[in-house]
Formats: sequence, C-alpha cells, structure tokens
Amino acid sequence: MPNAFATICFTENVKAFQTRYGSRNNNISFELSDDPRNELGEFETEFLEARDSFYQATISENGWPYVQHRGGPKGFLKVLDARTIGFADFKGNRQYISAGNLNGNGRISLIFMDYLNRRRLKIWGIARIVHRKDEANLIERLEVPSYLGRVVFGVVIHVEALEWNCPQHITRRFTDIEMDEALLPLIEENQRLKALLHMEEL
Repeated sequence: MPNAFATICFTENVKAFQTRYGSRNNNISFELSDDPRNELGEFETEFLEARDSFYQATISENGWPYVQHRGGPKGFLKVLDARTIGFADFKGNRQYISAGNLNGNGRISLIFMDYLNRRRLKIWGIARIVHRKDEANLIERLEVPSYLGRVVFGVVIHVEALEWNCPQHITRRFTDIEMDEALLPLIEENQRLKALLHMEEL
C-alpha cells in the first residue's frame, strides 16, 4: 500500500515537476512504501500534545485556500485515537472563515512546528464541526478547563496521512517559557555565586 502522503500529494502535475527538476526517482520510494503512514504512534501523540499552536489550511467553495493560526495552552489539541485528533475552537474575531470552509469541504491540512528542536509534522485529514447541542460529551473531551477562552464549537479531524519533514530551513525560536527554562540554571548559579561572594565579604 503506497504512502498516504504520496497518494494525496503526488498528483500528475507534481510528478511532472519532480521529473523536470530531477527528484522523481528519490520520491518514488514514498509510492512503493509498505507503510501507509496514516496513524499516529506514541511519538506523534506526545509531539502533538506538547504543541501550543499550529497552522491549518482549508478550501473555500470558490477554490481559494485559507491558512489560519490556531493557538492555546499546551495540550489544547487532543489525540482522540490513532486516526482522530480534535480541538476546541475558542472565540476569536467571529469571521468563521475556516469553519465555513470546512462546512462545505472537510479537507484540511495542518502543520505543527517545534521550532526549538527544528521538527515539523504535517497532517492531512477530513474535518467536521462539532456543536455542543449535538455532541456535548465530545465537546467536553475537547475543552481545556484551565484556559479562559470560550469554546464556540469543536473541530474533529480524521487523519488521512502524516509526514515528518526534514529540519532544513527551520530557524530555531524560543517561547518565553522555553527561555525561562533555559536560563534557570544560569540564574540559580548566579544567585549561588552572589551568596558565596556575600559570605566572603562578611
């Protein structure tokens, strides 16, 4: 069974460009793979549940793609099972462009970034909007009790394919929390040295 990523993405036009620029032979291995790569393993689950944001692309009925950033506390994206992820959509500017697009065409692509470790996971899936009045129990599973954002509805995605990308061209970035964690040993060492210096001055 070919790699699901290749099945979705390697259209005839894509293959033509691969041929033109000399990468066709390198990419055939994706199509000959015995692993469909359409299930989330333990590593992917831990990676996703540690993210505090991601980017998603949807398609409108007029054919235009729309890319949006989604964010929240770490763990706001839930892995429901090996083929299903979901998240609560918190109140924002109330344009509902992504939601409207998904209501007409459930195809969605997501990019999850780990800038600190220069890792990137891409997921393709079929999404559906979940409303509290219809599926209250599922909305409860997607909620983040510690987060103040108001949940408007939920988005549940059936994973069709996933692919890890190489770290090339990913610039390392640090969140405030990551910076605090990295600097903590230096701050503690500085405090220890100051205390020793103070003792010597007494």
